Amino acid sequence: MAALVLLFIVIPIAELYVILKVGDLIGILPTIALLIADSLFGAWLMRSQGRVVWQRFQGTMQAGRIPHREVFDGVLVIFGGAFLITPGFITDIVGVLLLLPPTRSLFRRWLVRRGGRMFGISMATGRRGGVPPSGQDWDVEGTAYETDQPQIER
Repeated sequence: MAALVLLFIVIPIAELYVILKVGDLIGILPTIALLIADSLFGAWLMRSQGRVVWQRFQGTMQAGRIPHREVFDGVLVIFGGAFLITPGFITDIVGVLLLLPPTRSLFRRWLVRRGGRMFGISMATGRRGGVPPSGQDWDVEGTAYETDQPQIER
């Protein structure tokens, strides 16, 4: 409920406040021109980053690997573009951060860690909680080994 209040009440009010302050500072027409320009820039940036992510996705699929990171990046690019196209300076900052690869990777890592904690999933084991299922032990004597990711059949 708090997230919805933030999303639909607090953020639009903050956006209006910032737009009005910028309008007082530089004038109405330059503010409108700036909002239009950053929306156009956002559309261009979303298109170019979307193309890069799509090419990485296709390369990963052709290599026979599962495109975990590429799918997550695609979702972040879509959200970043939506934030940039939405009029407002606060959402534009968030949109640019989601579209630029270095900051997008920071968002991705943070969301994966947060999602794992939120759902109680161990990143190391993929299991819920910190206790192995009954009747099973952790591999404490070091007999575990790594395997390659399974190849996808074509």
